[in-house]
Amino acid sequence: MSEHTPDLNRRLAALEARLGRLESMLGTLDTKLDGAAERFADAKSSIQTWVTDYVSMRLQQLVPETCEHPEGEEAAVSEGPVLPGTRVRCTDEVLHRLGRIPIPFVREMVTQKVAETARAEHVGVVDVGFFERAATF
Repeated sequence: MSEHTPDLNRRLAALEARLGRLESMLGTLDTKLDGAAERFADAKSSIQTWVTDYVSMRLQQLVPETCEHPEGEEAAVSEGPVLPGTRVRCTDEVLHRLGRIPIPFVREMVTQKVAETARAEHVGVVDVGFFERAATF
């Protein structure tokens, strides 16, 4: 047994060195995978935000701005200002407040929200009070 001891010790040392390198490689791989998971989560969030913004923009473009309306509504629209891109009447003060919204797509979203609420509640003319209530998300 004593003659095999140096060979056995050499083989054990070689095996321990290999296991050390393997452990080191697994540690490196684990670190890389942890970083990839974080980047994946960031990429997923970024893609979701982009898709949401894109779909919102396309829906706003595809919503028909003109459609059939009764003759009485056409006459009512011509009696005063309307919310931009709609046939919902409003006051000049409401138009002024809409104009103070600096970001165009936010202004459009607020206009659409107020117009939808006015239609749902059968409001004839949107005033400042109704605008403030309906414009909140």
